[in-house]
Amino acid sequence: MSDAIWIKQPLAVYTANAQDAAGGVVIRDGQITELVPAGGAPLTRIDSVFDAADCVLLPGLINAHHHFYQTLTRAFTPALNKRLFPWLQTLYPVWARLTAEQLAVASRLAMTELLLSGCTTASDHHYLFTDALSEAIDIELQEAQALGMRVVLTRGSMSLGRDQGGLPPQHTVQSEPVILADSERLVRSYHQSGDGAMQQIALAPCSPFSVSRELMQETAALARRLGVRLHTHLAETADENSFCLREFGLRPLDYLEDCDWLGDDVWLAHGIHFNDEEVARLGRHGTAICHCPSSNMLLASGICRSTELEAAGVPLGLGVDGSASNDASNMIAEVRQALLIQRLRYQADEVTHLDALRWATRGSARCLGRDDIGELAVGKRADLALFRCDDLNFSGAGDPLAALVLCAAQRAAHVMVEGRWLVRDGRALHVDTEALRAEHQQAAKQLQHRL
Repeated sequence: MSDAIWIKQPLAVYTANAQDAAGGVVIRDGQITELVPAGGAPLTRIDSVFDAADCVLLPGLINAHHHFYQTLTRAFTPALNKRLFPWLQTLYPVWARLTAEQLAVASRLAMTELLLSGCTTASDHHYLFTDALSEAIDIELQEAQALGMRVVLTRGSMSLGRDQGGLPPQHTVQSEPVILADSERLVRSYHQSGDGAMQQIALAPCSPFSVSRELMQETAALARRLGVRLHTHLAETADENSFCLREFGLRPLDYLEDCDWLGDDVWLAHGIHFNDEEVARLGRHGTAICHCPSSNMLLASGICRSTELEAAGVPLGLGVDGSASNDASNMIAEVRQALLIQRLRYQADEVTHLDALRWATRGSARCLGRDDIGELAVGKRADLALFRCDDLNFSGAGDPLAALVLCAAQRAAHVMVEGRWLVRDGRALHVDTEALRAEHQQAAKQLQHRL
């Protein structure tokens, strides 16, 4: 057995389950083996001690929706100040030029950025597959393995290009047999199941208006045959509702149900424009929603109905979304954004900082179908984030846990995944961040200016 580490007496702790771990946690073999109560000491043998007295301890944050490649088009000038559909139409021709090398560095930077913000598990939704980028998920997986990050990579798809009335350029779409064959290849090659899985695959058509009804249905059938989860964008904008009514004669959720996509093995990105009946229906099916507040704010898409969704039994998680509609990949910052945007819909005592932290931990774990991460408890994986509250923006704060959210924490001091330190003293241990930034900046310049 590996050494036992006591993360000792943190300044404050959030377990996501109301258990007492004020004295810290004990880690062995990639698992949490003991919660130490306030004023207590471990009951088991300890090999080393990590003094966390100046840190707030959280379960590792979980990003349930992202597009890694979009780090290459942050604050892209031609796409500024546009609504979702025109924004997509502006960016698709740029993204269509993406190379394998550019995707690799974009993924490396996105995951490093997430780790530094306290995120230990990331789900990426990649749906751009050109002739030059046929093995995109393989590339992302290699980068995740090199970093040591836990990932759920979703094999996205687009089969309706401009010639079929869709939004993306024709050479970014694939035939449906190719999509389904590659989806099965990826699941059989890479998907891990069970507690502690470091890499998982889900199937994820980009959206109901970028693939055919047949592909939606066949993807659902394939995912259930292979035992993996399903993911897509849904109900992000009012324009999407209008589009689905015009094209299908159905609202987006009705269309999704018609394609056999409602179930507790599905999580949906955004989920803003649902009526009361649809909220109740999502709850009955156990279909999860990933709230993406920064993206929704930047694109003026609307505000997720968090309180009603959770009251109906809908698992609610949190995601940063793509870095072209958020322009950052910072999970602790996203927690704050989630709290603030929800305060525009609900009263101050109806949504708290603890709700926002729950969405980013246990809620996102539920989106991904995981019960081994997202909380501090005996038997859960040793994915931890520790934050210091010693910057100027924290001076004068009373409650250290609330201060992480309210005083705008930006960067974790230490991050552990599966019992291994990946960030120490605010530094990613396995990445030369200066070299990465230079390589990424050059890749972004090449992508944006190769007209």
